Amino acid sequence: MENLVYEVEIDAPIEKVWDILWNSETYNAWTKFFAPDSSMRTDWQVGGKTYFLDGEGNGMVSTIEQMQKPEILIFKHLGMIKEGREDLESEEVKGWSGSQEKYFLNQKDNITTLKVELATLPEYMGMLKSGFVQGFDVVKKMAEAK
Repeated sequence: MENLVYEVEIDAPIEKVWDILWNSETYNAWTKFFAPDSSMRTDWQVGGKTYFLDGEGNGMVSTIEQMQKPEILIFKHLGMIKEGREDLESEEVKGWSGSQEKYFLNQKDNITTLKVELATLPEYMGMLKSGFVQGFDVVKKMAEAK
């Protein structure tokens, strides 16, 4: 596993940045760089189920490990969804199951720093880095629009 850390400064209140990240109406605007028509379904419960899905309903099964709104949201990835079935135990999944995707937001004056930290397999590093660079740029533009 390799670690990826990416952050951006946004001239907007922390609550607005949080809302753009996790609101179902804006989520796809910044995550489309990972998968077209991406969506997130969650019960917003620590220990509950969260699904990160592409337009065909495939993706990842995760749980919220820690949430301190609007400063911290940590997902723990558990497995995959393929053709409507959860896979939490295959050899493919065991290579990365338990990895975390951590979002940290910090506001000083009117500047919010948005930071993501995650561990990933080397073959996904380029796609994820590109996705976060492009995606966080969209979050920044949306949050800074008056």
